[in-house]
Amino acid sequence: MATSRTSPQVPSAYEVLAVLQYIGTQVGPVQASTIAREVGLPRSTTYHLLTALVREGFVTHLPEEHRYALGAVAYELGTGYARQVPLQRIAQHPISTLVKRSRNTAHLSVMHGHEVIYIIEHRAPRQPSLVTDKDVRLPAHLTASGRAMMAWMTPAQVSAIYADRPILARRQERGPTSVPELIDLLHRMRQTGYAWEAEEVTKGLYSIAAPVLDRANHPVASVALTVPAHTLIQQEGPSLKGHSAPVSPRHPQLQIELLGQRYAAQVTECAQELARRLGAARAGS
Repeated sequence: MATSRTSPQVPSAYEVLAVLQYIGTQVGPVQASTIAREVGLPRSTTYHLLTALVREGFVTHLPEEHRYALGAVAYELGTGYARQVPLQRIAQHPISTLVKRSRNTAHLSVMHGHEVIYIIEHRAPRQPSLVTDKDVRLPAHLTASGRAMMAWMTPAQVSAIYADRPILARRQERGPTSVPELIDLLHRMRQTGYAWEAEEVTKGLYSIAAPVLDRANHPVASVALTVPAHTLIQQEGPSLKGHSAPVSPRHPQLQIELLGQRYAAQVTECAQELARRLGAARAGS
């Protein structure tokens, strides 16, 4: 049972925070009676608080289920926090370390609707300029950064993001063109443990990304590396582990495998460090 948080000065404020924190850490909507029991509040107080939170948009009431979930305002506050100075500040050193280790440009991104916003770009020396500069927005379904976050959402959540966009735009004549196709791609990325994009944003560039998860195992950001294709494999480059034939730029799937072999561990380690700094109990699975 969660401990009720009270203060002789502002008891209601602590009670509201306790209710919001409890709802926000659950895997799905919860009943008011459960909230009251777990937070340690009287039922009448809990209902009064929930009514106020619903009215202000912090909580959503699902009457057909007799349950409550976080509302749009709470989500906006959460994504606002992720976009602002705290996340940028705690990410600077881990992102810088990732760039030094990999010798490739790294990014930190957050979701905003169906787009990603790049809040940090740390360019590696002698690497090409990218379109993913700080504060740039790109379609989430085409970027490794967006895919990393959406792969750790439920299919229902992803579908809700694209409720008004049944047809997805493409760049470079690549990328998913429908939400079911995107969800299938995200499922494969979740199973692999990282996300990628292969020249779907900029020709000649590949990216790999991992999600930054909060205490509820929800993706609040993602860490990505962008790697020039010509540095991955040359025309007569080495063979991939498990493949007997030389790897060629004409085989993008093999390039993606090599991208993962070389950089997945580094990107994931950086994302997990950011999750730890955000206070996540674990980096997720």
